[in-house]
Amino acid sequence: MEQAVEVLERESFKEKSRRLLARLAANLKEFWKLYRKNSLALVGGLVVLVFIFLAVAAPWITPHNPEQPDFTAIRRPPFWMEGGSGKNPLGTDNLGRDIFSRIIYGARISLLVGFVVVFFATALGVVMGLISGYYGGKVDAVIQRVVDTLLAFPYLVLATALVASLGPGLRNMLVALAFKEWIFPCRVVRGDVLVAKEREYVEAALAVGAGKFHIMVKEILPNVLASVIVVATLRIAWVILMEASLSFLGLGVEPPTPAWGTIINEGRRFINTSWWISTFPGLAIFFTVLGINLMGEGLRDALDPRLRE
Repeated sequence: MEQAVEVLERESFKEKSRRLLARLAANLKEFWKLYRKNSLALVGGLVVLVFIFLAVAAPWITPHNPEQPDFTAIRRPPFWMEGGSGKNPLGTDNLGRDIFSRIIYGARISLLVGFVVVFFATALGVVMGLISGYYGGKVDAVIQRVVDTLLAFPYLVLATALVASLGPGLRNMLVALAFKEWIFPCRVVRGDVLVAKEREYVEAALAVGAGKFHIMVKEILPNVLASVIVVATLRIAWVILMEASLSFLGLGVEPPTPAWGTIINEGRRFINTSWWISTFPGLAIFFTVLGINLMGEGLRDALDPRLRE
């Protein structure tokens, strides 16, 4: 008898897993169908994937050590200009280091900071937004006053002050950027929760005696995830800009580790004669941020049902 029960439970679990996978596959198919309608979003996603690939494959595709000076090739121009060389396709900087290699390795820093900061900030922001929106009252008032206080400080000024007090370095920069970043998903989730908790499915869950934690996690959270994904994607672009700004100010990763903002800062003294030192990392920031923003717009169109009504 017990063996029969175990077999039935095992079959039931397999059936549930099969239905879940089938539903997930159908949702992904529907998402892709809607996402690919936006051609600019496809281009943006492709650009982001290219930069991710370059960052991951940097040790194998870069022709030179990005930190190794070459005093025989100081400020060598790109290969299509007079004096250029195919060995340094985008030229070299004031220490003879290869710009192309430094940009590829710099992508690692920018993308790492963008994804790590947004991941942890979004996780915290979702939790705080759920609590703030669902409980309301004094809990909501306290959380929102903290949010308002952080909003009163300009992002770059606050991040600069925190990094200056903690000291330059990758870890301290991550902490400084995440310190304020969580408030943006928090505000979005709170607004969605205030609407969602008045819906019929929440009232039905309350009627059958469901607890607050169950309602927040099982009923409300799945219905606000679409907004969270869109906001998180768009915030990655902003965090990359903040990282580049801090690196430009000398408060990012410490030299000689390449970062896009650091390379731009190193080349600003030679902008009139060796424009390529600052221009190419600037273009890398431009295309990365543009690609992420286009991808975020596509995600919004595909995930927000209100835009399809």
